[in-house]
Amino acid sequence: MQFNRDLGRLLKRGDFRRLFAVRLTSQFGDGVFQVALASYVLFSPERAPDAAAIAGLFAVALLPYSVLGPFTGVLLDRWSRRQILFAANVTRAALVLIVGAVVAVGNAGIPFYLMVLLTLGVNRFLLSGLSASLPHVVDTDELVMANAVTPTSGTALFLIGGGVGAGVKLIVESDLAVLGLTSAIYLTAALLALRLARNQLGPDLNGDEPGVLEALGSIATGLVDGGRHLRQRPQPALGLAAIGSLRFLFGLVTVAMILLYRNEFYGPDQLDQAFGALALATGAVGAGLFLAALVTPWATRVLTLRRWITVLFVAAAVVTAMPGGLYTQPALLVAGFLTGFCAQGVKISVDTLVQTGVDDVYRGRVFSLYDMIFNVGQVSAAALGAVILPDNGKSYPVLVFIVFGFLVTALIYARLSSPERGDRLDGGGFPGWVGTGDQPDQRAQ
Repeated sequence: MQFNRDLGRLLKRGDFRRLFAVRLTSQFGDGVFQVALASYVLFSPERAPDAAAIAGLFAVALLPYSVLGPFTGVLLDRWSRRQILFAANVTRAALVLIVGAVVAVGNAGIPFYLMVLLTLGVNRFLLSGLSASLPHVVDTDELVMANAVTPTSGTALFLIGGGVGAGVKLIVESDLAVLGLTSAIYLTAALLALRLARNQLGPDLNGDEPGVLEALGSIATGLVDGGRHLRQRPQPALGLAAIGSLRFLFGLVTVAMILLYRNEFYGPDQLDQAFGALALATGAVGAGLFLAALVTPWATRVLTLRRWITVLFVAAAVVTAMPGGLYTQPALLVAGFLTGFCAQGVKISVDTLVQTGVDDVYRGRVFSLYDMIFNVGQVSAAALGAVILPDNGKSYPVLVFIVFGFLVTALIYARLSSPERGDRLDGGGFPGWVGTGDQPDQRAQ
C-alpha cells in the first residue's frame, strides 16, 4: 500500500519520528477530550440542542481564538517551536483538569465554556506549530507525502482516542475519568516534545526581526506584511481562500448532521443510540480522510495541486446532492465518507501550497491566519445554520445552497489559479516540482 510505503520512508527520519510522536499523542488526547465534551454537552438527557445552541458552542470554542491568531503567529515566528509544543501540551493538561473540576460541581455555564474555549484555543495553536515545523524534518519534495501521512494519521489517532474515551465512559460511567485520562495523555505529549532539540523546528531567524514585545505591539503592521508576502504568492493565497470556503460549507454539513442524529433520527429517550450512530457517521468521515491521504500524493502528481483542488470541490458538490440529499442514515454514511475524502484532499493540497510558497520566517503567522480562516468559516456556518436550519437539520433549500457553494468555489478557484492568468509559481518561492503542470517535471500545483 502506497500509504504504508510513504509512512515507512518518512519514519526512517529520526527527527520526523519525534515530531510525529508528538502529533499522534496530542491528537489521541484530542479524541478522548472530544468524547467527554460530546457526552456532557450534546447528549445529556436535560439538553436538547437546536441549531442556535450548536452555533453558540462553536462560537465559544472557535471565534475568540480567531482574534488571538495573529498574536500566536508572532510567537511561532519568534520563539522555539519545540518549546511551544511542550508548553502548549502542559497548558492543555492543566486546563483539562480545571474543566474536570467545573464538571464535578455540575456547572455547564460560563466557567465550563471558558475553560473549553481556552483548551481548544491552545489546541489550534499547537496544530499551527506542528504544521509550521514539518518542513524542518522532511525534504521539500516529501512535503505532499508528509502532508498526506501526518494529518491523516493524526485523525486516525483522534478517532481511536474517541473510541478509547467512549469505552472508558461506558465502563466507568464518569466524564471525570475521561477528562483525567485526557490530561495524562497531553502531559505525555509534552514530554515527547522534549526529545527534539530546542531550535530544531525553527523559526529560521536572520537577526533582523524585532523582539517579541515589539512584535506583539505591532500586530497590525505584521499582518500587513504577511498580507504583502501572500500577495506576492498568489497560489498560497488562493489556497487559503479555498480552505475558508470549504470550512464554511463543511461546517453547515456538520451542524445539519448533528441535528439529524440528535433530533430527527432518534427520540429524546434514545440518546445512547443517537450518540452511537453519530459516532459511526463520524467514523465514516474519518475513513474518507484516510483514503484521501492514500490518493492525494498520486493525484497531485497526475493532475497538479490546482486541478486536484478543483476536482475535489466539484466532487463534494455531487456527493452532497446525492446520496446526501436522501436524508437517510445509510445515505449519510456514504456521503460523509466521500465528503471527508474531498475535504481532506483539499486540506493536504492547501497545506502543501502554504508550506512551499511561504518563507519560513512568515510561516507561523500564515498558519495562524490559516487557523483563523478555518475557525471563522466554521463559526460563520454555524451562525447561518442557526438561522436557516430547522431543529431536525433537514432542509432541501440549505442542501441546494451547499451544493451551489461547492460548485461556485470550484469555478472561481479554477479561474483565478489558472496558469493563463500569469500567476506562475516558478520564481515565486516554490521549488521546481511545484509548478503549473505545463511541463512534464512540474507535477504539483
